[in-house]
This record gives sequence, structure tokens and C-alpha cells, in this order.
Amino acid sequence: MGSPSKALIPVTGVVLAAHAALLWSLPAANIQPQAKDDQLLMQTRMVEIAPPPPPPPAPAPEPAPKPTPAPRPKPAPKPAPKAAPQPRVPAPAPAPEPAGPESESNQTLASDMQSPVAPETEANSTQTAAAPEPPAPPAPEPEPAEISDGDTAKPMQITPAGSAPLPPSTPLPIALPGGATLEFNASGQVKGFNYSAGAELQWQHDGQYYQARQSISMFLLGERAQTSEGLITPNGLQPLNFTDKGRKTQSASFDLPTGKARFSDGTADAAIAEGVQDRLSVFLQLSALMAAGPERYPQGTVIDLTTSGARSAVRWRFRVGATEALELPIGSVMALRLDKLPGQNKSDQQGAIWLAPTMQYLPVRIRLTQGQDDFVDLKLKKYRPVTQ
Repeated sequence: MGSPSKALIPVTGVVLAAHAALLWSLPAANIQPQAKDDQLLMQTRMVEIAPPPPPPPAPAPEPAPKPTPAPRPKPAPKPAPKAAPQPRVPAPAPAPEPAGPESESNQTLASDMQSPVAPETEANSTQTAAAPEPPAPPAPEPEPAEISDGDTAKPMQITPAGSAPLPPSTPLPIALPGGATLEFNASGQVKGFNYSAGAELQWQHDGQYYQARQSISMFLLGERAQTSEGLITPNGLQPLNFTDKGRKTQSASFDLPTGKARFSDGTADAAIAEGVQDRLSVFLQLSALMAAGPERYPQGTVIDLTTSGARSAVRWRFRVGATEALELPIGSVMALRLDKLPGQNKSDQQGAIWLAPTMQYLPVRIRLTQGQDDFVDLKLKKYRPVTQ
């Protein structure tokens, strides 16, 4: 017998041939390759991805609409005043009393101040109609015409209270006080420095000429003195020379025929007229006017006159005030007050002078201020009349 492997060779060939025939017998359509376009291709590519563009800016938020304000409620009408509560203990209701004087005064004051009043009710309207109207206040006294500090060429002018100025030719009686020496306690302030000192006023005349000297002596600071000399005329004092002596001496001279005041420091001349005074004689001239006829100068009368220092001349204005009781180092004194009113030059002196009828209307107190803080206040300590 032959080998078994050799016997299997023909069988294997038959099987392979059968398989081949089977494969070749399949339909061709079923095994055709797909078109190129229908084939699925897988490729790997390197793709560079561009960064995304920045996002557009966010739009600004629209402002929220303002809330519509609620309409203001109309004020509720004021309720009628409630009646006063009745007392718990039964009692007859008192009869309404008429308004007292205090109530009427308050109503007048409210009317003068023009204060707002509550809406009128019917009762208020009836009461208002029945109430008499308050009398109109009296008209204020007319102020004298404004005089410039530079109107030094004008004569003295007197303006009685509530009247027009007197004509310059109006005769004014004069009664000069007799000679006297007056000692004062002086206090004041200069450039923030407070001081106390002694002061003295010496006054004398012989009916034709006069001389006045006022001095203030301060310990460690020396003396300051003012001197006035001049003539006695039917119109009072007519100064010829005025001297102011302190750390240095300055003076002014007055020439009425030429209408000039001349100053030692070379300042330009000032125009003057009859009635001019210096800063010391002015107080004695006022004394002479008041002593001759105080009834001519009722309270509110204004006296304007040119007053000169050692370097300039200005208009001074005095207003006659009331008689006051003063407590002075010499004792209690009744004195007529004249206020020196401020002028247009705010640095000029202002203040007051008090004239005592029992001392020939000589000054018993003089208070003058200059600037905001500086002042001097002279109060009479001793009065010595000069016997002839």
C-alpha cells in the first residue's frame, strides 16, 4: 500500500479546486471596487488654528429710567381749633374775656415785623375787620445833607433837629467859660498796648486872646501835649496856631484872610473859612455855643465845622444828644452828650464829649476812638476854676 500522505494529496487538490470555482462563480457587481470619490480616506494634517478675535466691547448699560416722583400730597386743611376741654367738675362755662393789652401788643408787633400769618378763617376775618388799624409810626427826622470830609472851605453849619440848615449868616450867641484847670484820669489803648495816665486841660482868656493846653503824661512813655492859641471874636474862638508835641513837634497855622491852613510838615495847604477850629479848640467852641443858649440846640441838632490837626483839615460832625448822669472820679455829674459822628474817612476819630452845665459847659468826659481798637477816654477827676 502506498503512503497515506501521498493519498491525501489528490484530495487536497480537489478541495482547493472546489473553493476556487466557488469564488470565481460570485457575481462581479458584488465585488467591484468603489469609485475613488466614494472611498473613505483618512489623512492626518497639521492645521494651525488662528487665535479667536477679541470680543467686541460690551455696550454701556443704559441708565435706568428715573423713577417718576410721586406727586406731593396737597396739604390737608388745618382743622378748626378744638374747643378748650371742659373741666371735669361741672361748672358754668365762663364768659369770653376781651383780649388784654398784651395780646394787642403782640398783634401789633407781629404786624410791624410782617410775620406770616395763618390762613384766615371766617372767625379771623370777622375779627380782623372789626379791629382798628394801628396808627402809622411817626416819620423819621430828616438827616442833614451829607458833607464830604474834603469840604473844608465851608463855614460852620447848624442843622436843628427836623429842620433845614440855618443860613451861614445866622447870629449864634457865645458864652465863653471862665478860666479853669481840669484834671482827668485817662485810659486807653494804642496799637494793642493798654495804658492808664493822667491828663490835664488848662483854659484861659482875657476877652481878646485865648490859650488852651491839654497834656497826657504816661509813665516811661513821656508826655504828649496839644496847644491852641487864637483870638476871641463875636462868633467864638478863632485859632491862629495849633501845636501837637509828642516824639516830634508838628504845627498848623490858620490865615483866614487868605482862607488857608498851613502845615509845618510841608503838606499842601487846606482851604478854610470862618468857624474853623483845631482839634483842641473845637471842644471849647462847643462849650461856648451850648452855654449861651442850650435851647437853640435840641436833641438831634447837628453841628458841622472844619477841624484841623497838625497835618490835615477835615469836617467834623457832632450830634446833640440827651443829658446823662455820669459817675466820674470827681463824683456824679449831669452832662449833655454830643456824639462825634464818623466821617467818610474811616480812619478819622469818632466818639463823644460830655459838657457839664454846672461847670460852665466845660468837658467833663471825652472819649475818642481811632481805627478799630485805639481809643482814649478822659474822665474828670478835679475841677479848679480860675478866680479873676
